[in-house]
Amino acid sequence: MSTQKPASWAYAEEFVTEDPVAERARERGRQLGCTPVLPGAAAALRLLAASVGARAVVEIGTGAGVSGLWLLQGMAPDGILTTIDVEPANQRVAREAFAEAGIPHQRTRIIAGRALDVLPRLADGAYDMVVVDGDKNEYPAYVDQALRLLRSGGVLAMDNMLWHDRVADPASRDERTALLRDLGKELRERDDLVPAMLAAGDGLLAAVKR
Repeated sequence: MSTQKPASWAYAEEFVTEDPVAERARERGRQLGCTPVLPGAAAALRLLAASVGARAVVEIGTGAGVSGLWLLQGMAPDGILTTIDVEPANQRVAREAFAEAGIPHQRTRIIAGRALDVLPRLADGAYDMVVVDGDKNEYPAYVDQALRLLRSGGVLAMDNMLWHDRVADPASRDERTALLRDLGKELRERDDLVPAMLAAGDGLLAAVKR
């Protein structure tokens, strides 16, 4: 491996500059103890949303609103982000971030609750993109719901799919790492998806639904 790999990764992560609103939201997230999506993955999410002209996006895991801010930048001007989080404190700071960014309140639908209780109430095939960044142990169940929600041509995006460099290490066999590794392999083999593993942030698995 090239000795420049770490420098190249750092360069790619910082290639798109994060705006001050997102930086402040990121800091509030750290104070709350939730880990916002890293800048490289956030920029990739914005790109994916823009590439499909997303008007309806579901986000599992609101956090402090960092990923939501990036998604909304990439979405159509009248697009609506439905974001779900079980922690009211997270949603409070996310609302602050959205307001600070000047995002009209009608562009966000912030739902409090456990994602697996909320997702079944959303309409089949009605969404352009689903972003998964919640409880890692529930990722397989999130995927089942996401594929139901996505339209043909819609994008599934899953954060933390390299899980702190553990997924790529065969010696890492803890339960969470094994779950994410197996899930990635399963999605890679599906005929109804066109997947790629992006080495952005902590690993962003993206797939287009055929």
